[in-house]
Parts: sequence; structure tokens; C-alpha cells
Amino acid sequence: MLAVFMSALEVTVVSTAMPTVVGDLGGVSLYAWVFTAYVVVSTVSMPIGGKLADIYGRKPVMLGAMALFLAGSMAAGQAQSMAFLIGARALQGFGGGAMQSMGLTIMGDIFSVHERARMQGVIGTVWGLAGIVGPLVGGAVVHHLGWSWIFYLNLPFGVASAVLLTTALHERVERHAAKLDVTGAALLGATIVLALIGARGGTRLWIMALAALLAALFVWVERRAAEPVLSLALLSRPLLRIATALGALIGASLMSMLTFVPLYVQGVTGGTPAQAGAAIAPMAIGWPLASAVAGRLIGRLGYRPLVRVGLAVTALAALSLALFLHPGASPYVPRIASGFFGVGLGFANTVTLVAVQGSVGFKERGVATASTMLFRTIGGALSVGLLGELLARALSRDPALAEDTAKLLAGAGLDGALEPGHRERLSSALAGGLTPVFWVIAALAAAAFAVGLFFPKLQLGGERGEASTSQV
Repeated sequence: MLAVFMSALEVTVVSTAMPTVVGDLGGVSLYAWVFTAYVVVSTVSMPIGGKLADIYGRKPVMLGAMALFLAGSMAAGQAQSMAFLIGARALQGFGGGAMQSMGLTIMGDIFSVHERARMQGVIGTVWGLAGIVGPLVGGAVVHHLGWSWIFYLNLPFGVASAVLLTTALHERVERHAAKLDVTGAALLGATIVLALIGARGGTRLWIMALAALLAALFVWVERRAAEPVLSLALLSRPLLRIATALGALIGASLMSMLTFVPLYVQGVTGGTPAQAGAAIAPMAIGWPLASAVAGRLIGRLGYRPLVRVGLAVTALAALSLALFLHPGASPYVPRIASGFFGVGLGFANTVTLVAVQGSVGFKERGVATASTMLFRTIGGALSVGLLGELLARALSRDPALAEDTAKLLAGAGLDGALEPGHRERLSSALAGGLTPVFWVIAALAAAAFAVGLFFPKLQLGGERGEASTSQV
């Protein structure tokens, strides 16, 4: 849990430190790559870590991922240039992505089906808390200790996590002569990198075209691989097909809400960064509560009804934002909507992952878990990138507005970001630009609900008890 929190926190904690980092190291043109490097590489490492864990066991892969993450943290703290910092963040990301998928996989091994739902809710809360407290922690650490310490502070927590994992997790893994599909892993990594960069690259359609070509080549290679890094046979099963589609759509709507609701609160209503965080904080409350309830109801109702109810709630919550969030709206509108969105996720996302983990054995659970996380992360990254481009085009008529929006995203707040006279113009432009963004988010949530209608009917008795991990 601590390892997952470190990895999740690393996505957000850097945001408030970046103005200071740029002031020390320069390289403002490379600003976005400090974030992009971590997100892109962590996405690539998720399925690779899952496959390695199915071959060699969870503990060695998790410990290796922690070592990479901590090495990247140490290197980032020592950075003397933006280029070096970006490289260190990429190393962090490779370890961090594997840590995330391993954390969920280990929970799938050591907990019963009912306990998994509750623990997945806790993981959801971890991610929500990371999004809320990350910028606050980053600001406090930079102010009192300096920006290098936002990376150094990972070291004691990482060492503690490694010690706990070593002493508390025991495995009996049947090792078999298998090698990682290096060609498939390289093609998958290149496809993901190009797709995510292309989504953030505006009109660079050739990047997306190249990503599509590499994706087709990846499928061709994986169909012929003895040990594919991403098993297409596994993903072709009805449950996994639906789960990955849901993961992409849920990830898209979730990450878009977490990105654009705070921007609306700050840029349109003039709220502070703290108020922007408060607008999405109820999600971190609704998610674990609903997950705990779902864990108790799975035995009586099964998976499918809970997934459908959860997706309906998320769709209605997203629709309420599109309908009722406007410049004169009550500040409780986004809070209530995010709370119900979290409740929906507590049912839909949690139960889906529990169903996936329960449908496979120990030797496939790592890849199955990582696959659902991979598509959720890709969906979120692509959605935020494309919707950000949609918003940028709405603001492109006035370059000064795009500049002011960048300052808002860095956490300056409406008053701190704007010169006199710009405030009303930016507020009006953002309100107009974000309206279609929220309608797209609602459409994504509605599409997830439509896909959820085809969720297969599963029996709890069908869960395979091959997990051989124990906790003492």
C-alpha cells in the first residue's frame, strides 16, 4: 500500500515544485516533459511488470521495481539540468508503473474475493488522496527543505516498504523456463509512447499514424510469441474484452474529471487551489465506501448488477456536471458530482477488477491485472491530451489566455495567474471552452455504461483458487 501511494503521489507532488525547479535548472521549454516522462514510461512498465511477475513471482519483481523507483528518486534529487531530471523521472516511472500493477496483483493473491473489493476501494482512496495532497505536500517540502527533497523523501518510505514486503510476503512460485518477449515489449512500449505523445502533440497526426502501424505490428508479433508480454488470447476472453474497454472509458472520464474540474473551479469561479482540491475530494470518500458495500453485496447479487449500477451512477454524475456546472453554479455542484462519481467507481471499477482477478489463476493474474490498468491509464492519458487540445483550440484566438491557463495549471490561482484586466476575459473564455469538454466526459461515461450492459454473468463459485501467496 505504501509503495502504491508513493508511486501515485509522484505523479502530482512535483507540480507545485516545478516553478522553483525551472528557476534553478532553466529549460522552461522542457517543463511538460518532467510530467510526461513519468506518465508515459510508467504506462509502458505496467504490462511488462505483470508478465515478469507471472514468470518469476511477485516479490522479486516488486522489489526490483522499488529499487528502480528509488534509484530514479535519488537521481532526480541530484539533477543539475532539466534533461537529466527528465531521464531520472523516466527511471522513476519504470519502477512506479510496475509497483502499481504489482500492488494490485499481490492484493488479488492474498485477499478473498470479498476482501478484494474493500482493498480496491482503499487503493482508489490512495489515488484520490495522492491527487489532493500531492500539490500541498510538494509546496510545503519545497518551501521548507528545497525541491530536491520531494524526491529524497521517497527513500525512507521505499526502504520501509521493501523491508515489510521481504518479511511479510512469502511465495511458492512454480518457475518455468520462459523468457520475456523482448520484441513485443519494445513494440508495445513504442506504441504507447507515440500514442501518448501524439495525443499531447496537437496536429501531429503522423505520430498517431505511426503508433497505429506499430500497434498492428505488435499484434502480429504477439500472435506468434511463445510467451507474449500481453496475451491476446487472454484479452480475447469475454470478461477481459469488456474489462479492458471499461478500463479505457472509465480511465478517460476519471482522469478528465480530475484534470478539468479543478481548472474550472480556479479559472472560472476564481477559487483557490485548496478549493479546487475540495471540489474533487468527495470522490476519495465515495470510492472506498462504495467498495466496502460492494464487497458485501457481491456474494448475494453477483458482479454484473453492481457493475451496471456503478456505471449508471458515474454516467449520471458526469452528466450533472455538463448540465449544471456554469459560472453562477453553487460550489457544491462539483463536490456532489465528484462524490457520486466516486460511489459509481467504487462499484463499477472495483467489482470489474475483482471479477478479472477471480477469473484467472495465479500464473495469469499479473498480466490480467496489469492489462486492465494499462488500458485505464492509456484511456486517461489520451482523453486528457485530446480534451486539452480541444480546450487549447478554444483559447487559441488569444495567445495570452493560453499562457494564463498554463499558470493556473501550475497552481497559481486565478488572482496570481492573471494580470489586471485579463481575469474576466479568461474566466469567460474558459467557461465557454470547458463546456464541450464536460459534455465529452459525460459521453465517455455514458459509453462506459453502454459497454457495461454486455458485462458477462459470472458465478462466484467459478473463481480459481490457484493463488499461492500467503501473508504472515
